[in-house]
Amino acid sequence: MKSTRNAIRTTQGLGTICVLALALAALTQPAVAKEPKSAESEIRHELLQLPYYGVFDFLSFKYENGTVTLMGYASRPSLKTDAERAVRRVAGVDMVNDQVEVLPVSINDDNLRWQTYYAIYRDPFLSRYAPGGGLLWGHRHPFGRGFMAFGPSRFPGSEPAGDYPIHIIVKNGRITLLGVVDNESDKTVAGMRARGVSGSFGVDNELMLDRQNSATS
Repeated sequence: MKSTRNAIRTTQGLGTICVLALALAALTQPAVAKEPKSAESEIRHELLQLPYYGVFDFLSFKYENGTVTLMGYASRPSLKTDAERAVRRVAGVDMVNDQVEVLPVSINDDNLRWQTYYAIYRDPFLSRYAPGGGLLWGHRHPFGRGFMAFGPSRFPGSEPAGDYPIHIIVKNGRITLLGVVDNESDKTVAGMRARGVSGSFGVDNELMLDRQNSATS
């Protein structure tokens, strides 16, 4: 009987020692550090957080050796300055070359913006891109570095950042479509809807294709 109790105590003692050893190992084991976000990811995040960055603006950027080049269009001057200020906060950014163009104030351009917005985002074929449509809304461009080469022709080598799939830029009566859509058909229809808006002096359709979706379609 005594030998049985001794065996139980020994087993319990060994169990306690094992638990203590495991706890000690967990305490002494170096914590696994989270992989730091890249400067590009942080820059994109900061731009997407700008409160007045919307469908009638378009921002893109390049990051090289601590220098950020901002490009695109802002429908109000405050967006240009806010974007530069936000990017300067990112760790690893030493200099910001702000080339964002502030669009001229024009009632006619404002009317064209809204008419084009309704023509595109209320179209039955393109409505899935609209807020709540379930496709690409809040698109974060989860592409690899190779995607940067697919930047808009007027911003070569840059990466776009925006919450709207299709950005509508209007300058002096001319409409430019910038952003990312799923396929060539969507790009074509968006261009047709923009060209159907009366009062414009022309449409430049510079929408890009989501390379991942295009490859699987």
